[in-house]
Amino acid sequence: MKGTPFQVKVWNELKKIPRGEVRTYKEIAIKIGKPKAARAVANACALNPNPIIVPCHRVIRSNGELGGYSGPGGIKQKKELLENEGLSI
Repeated sequence: MKGTPFQVKVWNELKKIPRGEVRTYKEIAIKIGKPKAARAVANACALNPNPIIVPCHRVIRSNGELGGYSGPGGIKQKKELLENEGLSI
């Protein structure tokens, strides 16, 4: 995967999120050692070149809202993907 070192770090962390679970942008930022970089994590998710392989749909806002989704179908698709994994959104 081509991206900045930060983006690659984010994408690698996203691959660790188990099916049927979500994490917040802030949680990902903390996991990669950049606790104040939640917005940068969101930007990295938006630039994810493989949105199904790297499950950025499993990342949500701290307030429980879905946030965005750069994959085909946008936010509607993100919601469907999460529901298909057994999450009630």
